[in-house]
Amino acid sequence: MTPFQLRACLGCLRWSQRSLAEALGCDDRLVRRWAAGSLPVPLVVAEWLDKAARWHAMNPAPQGWQSRGRQPAGQE
Repeated sequence: MTPFQLRACLGCLRWSQRSLAEALGCDDRLVRRWAAGSLPVPLVVAEWLDKAARWHAMNPAPQGWQSRGRQPAGQE
């Protein structure tokens, strides 16, 4: 995974580098190094992140749920 691909995945997920570090339980300096290209992203992390970003892109947040109108019965 290139630094550009890493940043694209984070953008798709609306995650910061710090959010990724927290999700992985690692130091955020490590994620910054990946984003800068000074260290390679481990394959297992790259695959997981790519899968998460693809899922998120194919399953956007629901629209219209904030409607002020009353929900039909059974959909509350």
